[in-house]
Amino acid sequence: MKGSRVVKDAERFAELSERLAAVRSRIESAADASGRGGDLPTLIVVTKFHPAEDIRRLAALGVRDVGENRDQEASAKSAELAELGLHWHFVGQLQTKKAKSVARYAHAVHSVDRLQLVDSLARAVATEQDASGRTPLDCFIQVSLDDDAGAHRGGASPSEVPVLAERLADAEGLVLAGVMAVAPLGAGPEESFERLAAISARLAAEHPSATAISAGMSQDLEAAIRFGATHLRIGSDILGSRPAVG
Repeated sequence: MKGSRVVKDAERFAELSERLAAVRSRIESAADASGRGGDLPTLIVVTKFHPAEDIRRLAALGVRDVGENRDQEASAKSAELAELGLHWHFVGQLQTKKAKSVARYAHAVHSVDRLQLVDSLARAVATEQDASGRTPLDCFIQVSLDDDAGAHRGGASPSEVPVLAERLADAEGLVLAGVMAVAPLGAGPEESFERLAAISARLAAEHPSATAISAGMSQDLEAAIRFGATHLRIGSDILGSRPAVG
């Protein structure tokens, strides 16, 4: 039985290594094609529903940035894997009541979309800094690029970005990192990410350090890189299909 587990572990490690190498190759090729050369975006591997053992394997392959979109799962995994020194990125919709928990482990939150959440995160980070001395929390404003409200995938409207940015910039313990978006369903990613790049440029004109753009997933990372993505959120192309959950 133990030997079988060892074989399965080796097979999974090899699979992840191959998939990760393929994605890294895509990223490098897209960066070269867009004239960015060695200016590569940060690769965040989104591990929702996948076990902590897969994250250990990825860490052994050089992955340092991990994304989760459910607090309960992220909190448990980050505690179990604390010795690995990973950067945990919260990338899903975040309830204000979860701010205290997220402040304990997250390096960044990519889904800040309302003033109430900014205030909750600021209070939670202040408490955690007093308790543990944690570093400031990077915050990305999630922007909705959906024109059709029925297809809404979350985020603040572009017109709300300046107000959110001011609140984040003024909040102790929070860092206004930049913007995040998901390409709308049924829309071309190039047009969507071009819009996001323009929103990012307007934000950076007022807040020069807020230049980060979190955009691009497995199916559209090339378009995201073309329009300036600094952070990619890749899940299935590295980890494969999500395991069945009961």
